[in-house]
Amino acid sequence: MITEIAQIEIKPGHEKDFEAAVGQSQGIFKRQKGWRSFELHRSIEKPSRYRLHIKWDTLENHMVDFRESADFQEWRALVGSYFAGPPEVEHTNTVLSF
Repeated sequence: MITEIAQIEIKPGHEKDFEAAVGQSQGIFKRQKGWRSFELHRSIEKPSRYRLHIKWDTLENHMVDFRESADFQEWRALVGSYFAGPPEVEHTNTVLSF
């Protein structure tokens, strides 16, 4: 299993609209091949900064199955207008958990 971590800067003043749009996207992710969980975190120190954590079975499930699908376009249509710039995305493997 891998974790996709996206750091997303939102246009100031649009945080609640962004959160509502992300909430509307629940069905998009639930129907994705290899999707396991989804969490959205908001920075306390920088309230226009969010970190999205999505667990996938494989990197391919995110980068190919989802990113090359019509569902990805639907996701971006819901949330993309709130972005202050392109999200910074990386993928991690869990090496230690308590």
